[in-house]
Order: sequence, then structure tokens, then C-alpha cells
Amino acid sequence: MSDPVLVGVDGSEAGLAAVDVAVREARLRGRGLRIVHAFIWPLMHVPLGPAQGGPAEGGLRHQAEKVLEDARARARALDPRLEIGAELVTGEPLTVLAHLSRDSCLVVVGSRGLGRFGALLIGSVAVHLAAHAACPVLIVRGRPEPDGPVLVAVDGSGVGAEALGFAFAEASARRVPLTALHVAHPSASLPGQEERALAEALAGHRDTYPDVELRSELIEAHARPALIEASRAAQLLVVGARGRGGFAGMLLGSTSQAMIQHAHCPVVVVRHAEQPAQAPTPAG
Repeated sequence: MSDPVLVGVDGSEAGLAAVDVAVREARLRGRGLRIVHAFIWPLMHVPLGPAQGGPAEGGLRHQAEKVLEDARARARALDPRLEIGAELVTGEPLTVLAHLSRDSCLVVVGSRGLGRFGALLIGSVAVHLAAHAACPVLIVRGRPEPDGPVLVAVDGSGVGAEALGFAFAEASARRVPLTALHVAHPSASLPGQEERALAEALAGHRDTYPDVELRSELIEAHARPALIEASRAAQLLVVGARGRGGFAGMLLGSTSQAMIQHAHCPVVVVRHAEQPAQAPTPAG
């Protein structure tokens, strides 16, 4: 399986919802699906089999295998023709998924999971992967607007340009409009300069994706609340990992972190990695 869509599952409903999204993304890209459950218990040196005198189907290993089987069955029901692999990998989830992202075109994770902090927003897994994965990361959260556009944050930075290219490809594959939102801080440079920056950022991509209906917007506001509000009407929000003005050495900017935790639709974080971001091919 070459550069599949990778999805991490943990037995939670959020994990199964991530499988649903991952199936769609794999189908859009013409790629296979790789389902992974990170099995940390062998590292803790605890018994993995059923308890003495307990049912044969008991034990941590059987539970982990069931998590994988349930996820695979769900994916198979959604698309019987999709190439699907399911793996039980020994290791801590953050480390496992970050490592496997090197051979993936996209990582999909849920916004909530199981464990001691199951009710907490996924600051740990999503933020870590968005900062360290070798490919774009899609965080399944919110309630996407099925007929809404792909929304992308534009700021003129190099990482923002990669996010913009990814968003154009995603809008083309989904056959929906693309809204490119450039949020200029009220104290920023002259409006004319911001308008030119937006036009320059969009210029090359329009030729590559002539099928995409583009809606570009320039607004004066604070970026985080403006993007969160705009995400209400979108089916997907695409952001760069660290935009213009971020601190040197910072792997994930504050705006990206805010979107992961508060956007009203799924979020894809695109960072500058050794391998280029792989998005769906243009429609048609």
C-alpha cells in the first residue's frame, strides 16, 4: 500500500467517526486506508491475556484486536472496494502515528478519545501530530456543513502557500467552492498592500485549478475569532502550521492550535515537511 491515508483508532466513537472521514479521504485520493491502534500495554509489562478463570475473549490484547476489527468492519461497510489494512502497533499513540506519517499522504484523528482525560479536547494527540507529522493532519471535529465550501486561511507565508495549494486540490476533488480568507489585523499595513498580497497568493493556483470556484475575502479583524466564525459555514478548514509572524522555531502557531480546539468543522493542518503535502488530484 503506497502512501495511504492513515487513521488512528482507540475504540471511542470519535475514533470510529475518524474512520468514516478517512474512508472518504482515501477514496478522493485514490489511495488505500491504513487503520492503526497503538498498543501501549506491552511496554508497561502487564498481563495481556485473559484473567485466570475468566472468559477466553477477555484480556487487553483481545480488546485491542476488537478495536481494530470494529474499525475495519466499519470502513469495509462504507467502501467494500477500498484497500484496507489494519495494524496493532506496540507503542505510545503520539509516537506511533508521527512515525507512520512518514509513509502516509494524510493522517486522520478524532477530536476526542478514550483514557483518563477522555472528555478533554484533543490537545495532546492533534496538536502533537500537527506539529510533528510528516504529512498533513486532519482533525475530525465540529459539524461540517455538507454543502459548504473548503475554507483556507491565507497570510502570505511560505507555509500558508502550501496550505493554499492543498485547499485548492481538496476543493477540486470535492467539487465545491473554495473560500480564501485573508484576515488583516486592524493595525496592519495599508489595505491596498493586503489586497495585493492576497491576489499574489492566489494567482498561480487559479491556473492549476480552473475548475474551482474561488471566493476571496479580505477582512480586518483578529484572525482566530474570524476563522472560527467563518468555519461555521464550511465543510473543511485548511490552515498552515505556523503562519506569518510566528516565532522562529515554533512548530505550531497559536492560530492553528485555536482552530484545532475551537473550529466548527474538521481542520487540516499543513506544515512544511520534507515531503510535499499530498492532496487529491484535480477533478475532471
